[in-house]
Amino acid sequence: MLPEKLYDVLNYDGAVSMTSWSDDIVHVTCTWNSYIQIKEANLLLIPSVGMKATEEDLDRNSQLILTIGTREIEGLRGFPGTAYRVHGHGEFLDEGDYFEETKAKYSFITRVLVVEVDSVEQIL
Repeated sequence: MLPEKLYDVLNYDGAVSMTSWSDDIVHVTCTWNSYIQIKEANLLLIPSVGMKATEEDLDRNSQLILTIGTREIEGLRGFPGTAYRVHGHGEFLDEGDYFEETKAKYSFITRVLVVEVDSVEQIL
């Protein structure tokens, strides 16, 4: 389900914006491209230390929007830089296989954000 170019984007430095919402309040937090692990065809694992407002939102409304990009890969119009908007549903885990796998790679985490991707759109 995930485009091949998105896999390439995750190999480069770049900030990932994650937007969550509940009760008419929107929260935006960030992480780094290189922290995201792709599992299966539509599952992302994102290491987490903070992100408390995002976690509270996801407890009420599991929807998330992520933007992921890099200047290092050519985009839609032939210029440097490409980005994707990813819609999905997320939940934080502090135990289980996904948590243990992510904790082994990033020892500093307290939880892992598991995102099930619903759709991906290239925006740049």
